[in-house]
Amino acid sequence: MCGIVGYVGGQQAQNVVVDGLRRLEYRGYDSAGIALVHDGRIVSDKKAGKLANLEKAISDRPLPESNTGIGHTRWATHGAPTDANAHPHLGNTSRLALVHNGIIENFAELRREIEAAGHVLSSETDTEVAAHLVEAELESGLGLTEAMQRVCRRLEGAFTLVAVDSADPSRVVAGRRNSPLVVGLGVGRTSSAPTWPPSSSTPATPWSSDRTRS
Repeated sequence: MCGIVGYVGGQQAQNVVVDGLRRLEYRGYDSAGIALVHDGRIVSDKKAGKLANLEKAISDRPLPESNTGIGHTRWATHGAPTDANAHPHLGNTSRLALVHNGIIENFAELRREIEAAGHVLSSETDTEVAAHLVEAELESGLGLTEAMQRVCRRLEGAFTLVAVDSADPSRVVAGRRNSPLVVGLGVGRTSSAPTWPPSSSTPATPWSSDRTRS
């Protein structure tokens, strides 16, 4: 099953996120990835196979320092376990990075819609569709929380989404429907991750954090 970690705070996000993913390894997965917000842009890496593959990649080609990031261990549903299908996925202009647990049942319809609008998708996943949709809402002028709310209303299925916006580096936003989410708050830092087993059925619920919370 997929595992998600998101972090914003005073520590190096890469260390917190990778450590969180390591703690989720027992759940089983086929790929792993990380995305950080640095200097107004998204920097990321992702690899098929074990978390050790990702750790080697970011050791060989270090990512820049960042206090905001998300990570993911994937168990393939839509699309084979490849580098391209691993999470995080980026939006059309790479402004946004998003990870996802669950299944978006109407993703094929939504994919046709955004491809008709000129978006180019690089994976076979339902997740990348959500990334493009959320980023499109950001480009229309919405903030990340409002963009996540609007997109969650369009998605069908059971899911948890966690995203970061390179234009808003102090915030991590999550949305869920029929899928659990746990949030940890500390002095100057916030982290989040889905839990298992799922909670009872609920409507899509957005949640956001920023490093000003305690």
